[in-house]
Amino acid sequence: MKLPVPHALAPACVGLALIATACSTEEVGSSPEDNEPQPSPSAEPFEPVLAPRLLADMDLDDKIGQLLVLTAQGTSAAENALMIETYRPGGIIYFDANLTDTQQIATMSAGVQELAAEQGQGIPLFVGIDQEQGLVVRLPVGTRFPDAMAVGATRDPELAALRASTTAAELSALGVNLNYAPDADVNTDPNNPVIGIRSFGSDPDLVAEMAVTEANAYSENGVASAVKHFPGHGDTDVDSHSGLPVIDLPREQWEAEHLPPFRAAVEADVDMIMTAHVLMPRLDGGEDPEPATLSPALIDGILRDELGYDGVVTTDALNMEGVRQRHDDGEIAVRVLEAGVDQLLMPPDPAAAVAAIRTAVEEGRLTEERIDESVLRVLALKEKRGVLEAGPVDPAAAGEVVDDPSHAEAAQRVADASATLVRNEGDLLPLSAGTAVSVQGVGSDVLSEGLTEAGMNVVADGADVVVVGTDGARGSQEQRGMVESARARGLPVVVVSQGGPYDLEAFPEVEGFLAVYSAVDVSANAAARVIGGQVKPTGKLPVDIPGAGVDAGTGLTL
Repeated sequence: MKLPVPHALAPACVGLALIATACSTEEVGSSPEDNEPQPSPSAEPFEPVLAPRLLADMDLDDKIGQLLVLTAQGTSAAENALMIETYRPGGIIYFDANLTDTQQIATMSAGVQELAAEQGQGIPLFVGIDQEQGLVVRLPVGTRFPDAMAVGATRDPELAALRASTTAAELSALGVNLNYAPDADVNTDPNNPVIGIRSFGSDPDLVAEMAVTEANAYSENGVASAVKHFPGHGDTDVDSHSGLPVIDLPREQWEAEHLPPFRAAVEADVDMIMTAHVLMPRLDGGEDPEPATLSPALIDGILRDELGYDGVVTTDALNMEGVRQRHDDGEIAVRVLEAGVDQLLMPPDPAAAVAAIRTAVEEGRLTEERIDESVLRVLALKEKRGVLEAGPVDPAAAGEVVDDPSHAEAAQRVADASATLVRNEGDLLPLSAGTAVSVQGVGSDVLSEGLTEAGMNVVADGADVVVVGTDGARGSQEQRGMVESARARGLPVVVVSQGGPYDLEAFPEVEGFLAVYSAVDVSANAAARVIGGQVKPTGKLPVDIPGAGVDAGTGLTL
């Protein structure tokens, strides 16, 4: 059943459902010939037809609703009925607690869209999710790919496109049409507590190429994407979920190190850009600077005016402490719009946000024309990605897509290509078949299984070599102790780093160090396949390891 967008408004060519059609005005994706991030090669920019007509028929409450993306409730559409009826939101976002299995997710997605069709102008929802892959996933089903840093280590944009397009296919089958990914932060601080392996690396050009490639691949496969977190969250040692990071970089340094991925995203006309709750006083320039999410100087000034971005700008989650330290929730909602942002993601008190925005319009602090600008951007993106005329997702068909065995093969392909051999003293690797190996630490079960399949003899005692899985070893005495204990017994040790490769700093004399940048099963499998000689390592470090004196680009072969 088609959602009730007025039939008279239906243009000759809308309706991107699961795959972009030939009617699309934008051919998205990266060219394998030149491996460069590609802006839309379309001769004509996308011109919305439905969106302005829908906007003309909306009252102020309808318009304010489109600016809200609210947290989904429970595990059924019925549990969201009151929220959708009350706020008529532009979207909802799923989290782990909302999701159980394929049938339930697809059924809930179809149901919330039916509820939205019954309210106001009947405008379909953005059904969003944080499915970055690796560390940040919400789905309990589907394919688990390695983190972005693993993709950066491959240096292969085709694999970035494969990760995004496979994820998009599964999201579409489940009725999810917006992914808050990819991460375009340049991870220049090894101690970053919130980005780390979510970033493609520390080279701004590499990050730009991979982020734009993934954003394009999502869009090409019917899922809008949000490139995040402008103006960059990679040089922080504070998590904006719990505090306000202050990045005191000179503008010249920010432009060189953190701007390139976002400039590339703007040039590629990506669907959406997400703000960061970070304070950058040398970019804001005011006497009393605000976090980027609330800063007209950064959003309207730099992102809109200087860079020329006219797509949808969304906040990061507004329940995070990084944005809530100085204003109440209603005032934050108004300041977000004053800054030039379009959508409010997860306002913790939606009623307060709506009331404050309505009052700001009535009192002239915000004009209704300013509201219209944001609503039109939201509606135009929904039209461009086929959301306005998409049919309901079919729960019965979702499993065939989500469980497609080729998707697991794709994830293993990315993981294998990411494996980076940083140290191999005495040509310890690959190990010979039958070598007695003790496996300890992070991911030991999967590593053990993979090493057994690779022909190793995994033992509890009497090992010839010790393999230790790590993740955050610089801050873990337990992980460091495993390596120290084995070396004290005179046994060679191979460290398999499954988080940031900065773990090498904790092991200056270890014989073998292999980085796979992710704790998902396919990454542990990739490590076992390299150790056992089934896969030759081809990854290159996408970050410097300053404490070990190892530069980005390092990667040994066998």
